[in-house]
Amino acid sequence: MPQRSTAVNAWESLFRAQVQVMRELHDDFPANTISLNEYDVLFNLSRQPDHSARLRDINKLVLLSQPSVSRLIDRLAARGYVEKRSDSCDRRGTIVRITEAGFAMYRTVAVKHMASISEVMTRMLNDDELRELTALTDKVRAGTRS
Repeated sequence: MPQRSTAVNAWESLFRAQVQVMRELHDDFPANTISLNEYDVLFNLSRQPDHSARLRDINKLVLLSQPSVSRLIDRLAARGYVEKRSDSCDRRGTIVRITEAGFAMYRTVAVKHMASISEVMTRMLNDDELRELTALTDKVRAGTRS
């Protein structure tokens, strides 16, 4: 069983690395087009079947509070990047779907963002190390309660 201090040191290292990488990616993100949070919503919708998801499921996929996600979805809808409709199975629910314009915007920003991610992550890690990092972080996420 690992020592408590080993676990805390690993967490601090992971957390601080994530914050530092996010700061660099944020600085390089084309925010004049869409925000990083808007991109996150479009990214997650682009990965869903039919490019749509229930609003409550989007809340689980992104790192924002429920009211913030609702306001962000409203802003994206006003710009024509997503459309909202009532869930036919549960009228209390809302389905959010990325539009063609939203998908095009996402793809345009994704090309630059992915280049930035690749540059940052490959600066110090090779392919084998990146695969190992992915396996380890996937294992950590799989073992959490959520």
